[in-house]
Amino acid sequence: MSPTLPDLVDSHCHLDFPDLAPELPAVIARAEAAGVNRMVTICTRLRHEPQVRAIAQAHPQVFYAAGTHPMSAAEEPLATVKQLVALARHPRFVGIGETGLDYHYTADSKAIQQTSLRIHIEAAQETGLPLIIHARDADQDMEAILAEGMARRPYGCVMHCFSSGPRLAEAALEMGFYLSISGIAAFPKSQALRDIFAAAPLDRLLLETDSPYLAPPPYRGKRNEPAYVAHTASAMAPVFGLSLAEFAAQTTANFDRLFTRARRAKAAA
Repeated sequence: MSPTLPDLVDSHCHLDFPDLAPELPAVIARAEAAGVNRMVTICTRLRHEPQVRAIAQAHPQVFYAAGTHPMSAAEEPLATVKQLVALARHPRFVGIGETGLDYHYTADSKAIQQTSLRIHIEAAQETGLPLIIHARDADQDMEAILAEGMARRPYGCVMHCFSSGPRLAEAALEMGFYLSISGIAAFPKSQALRDIFAAAPLDRLLLETDSPYLAPPPYRGKRNEPAYVAHTASAMAPVFGLSLAEFAAQTTANFDRLFTRARRAKAAA
């Protein structure tokens, strides 16, 4: 990495999606040119896990996680703890999910979403790998189920693309979880969200793109990609009174603390 570039990680992207997959080498090259040296690509339907795994195996900068997205929970076979634990044996596999609750469009499947979430929590507990949570319009149930799991057995967790309310943020932080900052936080009208992040401990924040979605300015409304995490970092660093390099270093250290398997792979490289 050039000493003039920040040391950034895109902790959540979807490199297997058709918006990005056809030009993957170029996408990864642009990420590295922006200082984004590691990416976690997320499998949202377990039947696609082999393709996502292949991406991580082919590119040393890429790790992966797998789970059943809550919006797909009613359409996909219910995952089992045994199945998730088996997938987690792969050395490039670094997290369980994304899983969670989404009542915005799919509230009719809330019961199966909650069952799926509990299965993923148990898999995170069994493997010691962090849980990756998607939460939308379900703050109360999300807090209750996460706390219920924590009361049984501790586990690590990141609230991916956090855009919920301050109460869920506080509850997640109290449980020792991390909040992940996406391009939404860089939108001009997202001051309330920036305030939530500003109130959080700096050592509990991660960066992500959720690409190909949610591109930050100046690319808002266009296809997102891992390189653009640098724009989100540039927009957020002043919120904490930090330079881009300082904010990048802190969020990367946070990533390494949570995603221990990715940290060990980096150290061994």
